[in-house]
Amino acid sequence: MTRMRYRAAWLGITLCLSGAVASAAVAETILLRDGGTLTGTIVKENASDVFIDLGYTILTVPRSNIKAIEKDKPKEEAAATAEAAETKSDDLYSTKDLAESTVRGLSERFGEGVVMVRTPGGLGSGFIIDERGFIVTNFHVIEGETKITIVIFRKEGDQFQRDKIDNVKIVATNPFLDLALVKMEPPPGMKVTKVFLDDSDGLRDGEKVFAIGNPMGLERTVSEGIVSKVNRTEGGLVYIQTTTQINPGNSGGPLFNARGQVVGVTNMKLMFGEGLGFAIPVRHVREFLRNRDAFAYDSDNPSSGHHYLQPVARKLSEAPAFIKPKSGQNSGTKPPAG
Repeated sequence: MTRMRYRAAWLGITLCLSGAVASAAVAETILLRDGGTLTGTIVKENASDVFIDLGYTILTVPRSNIKAIEKDKPKEEAAATAEAAETKSDDLYSTKDLAESTVRGLSERFGEGVVMVRTPGGLGSGFIIDERGFIVTNFHVIEGETKITIVIFRKEGDQFQRDKIDNVKIVATNPFLDLALVKMEPPPGMKVTKVFLDDSDGLRDGEKVFAIGNPMGLERTVSEGIVSKVNRTEGGLVYIQTTTQINPGNSGGPLFNARGQVVGVTNMKLMFGEGLGFAIPVRHVREFLRNRDAFAYDSDNPSSGHHYLQPVARKLSEAPAFIKPKSGQNSGTKPPAG
């Protein structure tokens, strides 16, 4: 043991003098001929021996006992590979396994993926699902509108910058599910943040969720709550009921779980009640996006995108004079020509 300590100490001094830093090296796995394995950092090799740092001591392994040496990838490369493996795209949207985190951390990470949707008739929220500029929102946010503006909030230092993008195109709409897909054209050089959809359908009652949106025009508002009921029915459809505060302007925004995955699209609340918000389950969003061709917006349809005002209410309850039946005439008499 005394000999090993002196040998290890001498080898450590020699490596420091030569500029080698074990902590910065790549970890290796040595496969031994007897079936055993050693994992550590190889700090020195020669024709007869391999010196491996196990963290608590440096071990000399004769090459005659080594079957193979496998080098692990650097942490940065391994993380990038793992992230790429975890992410899978279905043309427009992506899903990803994310670690559970705090609302603060997740809102900072994905907050720039939530946008404001503005029309002449009002405003709502939406979220970016693809770097090319595809955005999901509620149908009722853009219903009857053709002039749509997207406002992106990008963080620069400690401040948020508003970028307005006009001439947003409507790609697909599903009035029954209250979903719409629109597309903006990001300016050259602008890097947008997209969000990831949950594909597990494993949401349960009592889970923590949070929403990001623009209630009453209050930009980038974060509200937190839980899932009150994962399958509340209303009007023949199933919704997620949540205590997360939902108000006008939140419509079309994402409802996130504790891992930062979108589990729903906020779309309504019960009036005269608190903590009674509702969201469209993300499984409907996935189906809508996969079958978007079936819901493609037809700009050539004369009724598409036009908002017709309601006629002015009549002030008089009686019929106009020119169609009032005269004495001796029935009510079907036509008014005189001219």
